[in-house]
Amino acid sequence: MHIVIASDAWRPQVNGVVRSLENMAAHAAGFGARVHFITPDQFRTLPMPGYPEIRLALTTGRAMQRRLAALQPDYVHIATEGPVGRAVRAACLATGRPFTTSYHTRFPEYVAARMPAPEGLIYGLLRRFHNSGAGVMVSTPSLARELQGRGFRNVMHWSRGVDGVLFRPRRKGLPGLAGPLFLYVGRVAVEKNLDAFLSLDLPGTKVIVGDGPARAELARAWPDACFPGVLTGEALAEVYAACDVFVFPSRTDTFGIVLLEALASGLPIAAFPVTGPRDVIGDSGAGALDEDLRAAALRALRIDPALCRAWGERFTWRASAGQFFNNIIAAHAAVESGPQDAPGLQDAPGPQDASGSQERRPPFPLMLAPDQDGRSPWP
Repeated sequence: MHIVIASDAWRPQVNGVVRSLENMAAHAAGFGARVHFITPDQFRTLPMPGYPEIRLALTTGRAMQRRLAALQPDYVHIATEGPVGRAVRAACLATGRPFTTSYHTRFPEYVAARMPAPEGLIYGLLRRFHNSGAGVMVSTPSLARELQGRGFRNVMHWSRGVDGVLFRPRRKGLPGLAGPLFLYVGRVAVEKNLDAFLSLDLPGTKVIVGDGPARAELARAWPDACFPGVLTGEALAEVYAACDVFVFPSRTDTFGIVLLEALASGLPIAAFPVTGPRDVIGDSGAGALDEDLRAAALRALRIDPALCRAWGERFTWRASAGQFFNNIIAAHAAVESGPQDAPGLQDAPGPQDASGSQERRPPFPLMLAPDQDGRSPWP
């Protein structure tokens, strides 16, 4: 099957959307799929106000109609709600082409963190955007329930994975930094709530890996913290493994792939009990969730790293990709069968989630390739 995926998030951005799409595409051939991306680097762009590293594409629905007509995909998936995503959505609606979407980012909360804006109005715009598709994929059961409560229809579960070979336990400690080491990895921006982490009275050193519009200000305000900037590959994996606790202060992330990278590296999680950490950690014991983030961080120091590694290994990119492709097939099959089958998408098909609950399987053929030992990729 040939799938066109439209995304406003793309290289050189380093974020969960880009990594999710790249890893899904890397496994596409194993599921009988071929993926073509439509991304901002294919158009003239303008820098996003406040985020110059994010480029906004200048394109139209009519231009996307021509592009889709040339590509002739079997399926279309819209990953983001930006200019590229909106233009592809307009093209699909104009030509009667079904499509799926995914909900990665809490834009209402992110906008509200920067300026006075009614969250209800923004959620209404997002609901209209996603409900025009055949299904909207979300990363956690908690987020699915929340969006359904806000009127989003045909919500489907698409979890995430981690490279357990790259991210693995290694030697502890970083030169020149007093332990224990409390780590954060991700965008350095106001919506990540990093003040809640940096203001904690903790022993040792706080390490903030990443970049963003708030980095310079936070580095000046917290000179005792370490800000090494953006790290990737082996350098990033070594820092994960060298630290003792991963602190995740965000209250607005929809998942947090960094949580899986930390767990695979043997790091316990300290976080608020919100969507993302609550779903990933579940009742595994691999993290401490508390409204008192300091108490959570100190409690996490006592968690066995081996337990964290074992829990992180449950999340694979292969299973994530299988879930994505299965959702594509299920959503389009429901469209072809008629509206009476659409409610079945509320119970998202896929492998076991982190809480251990098994989701209902769809009554559609699955395009799932077995693992090398012949077993199904589903747990």
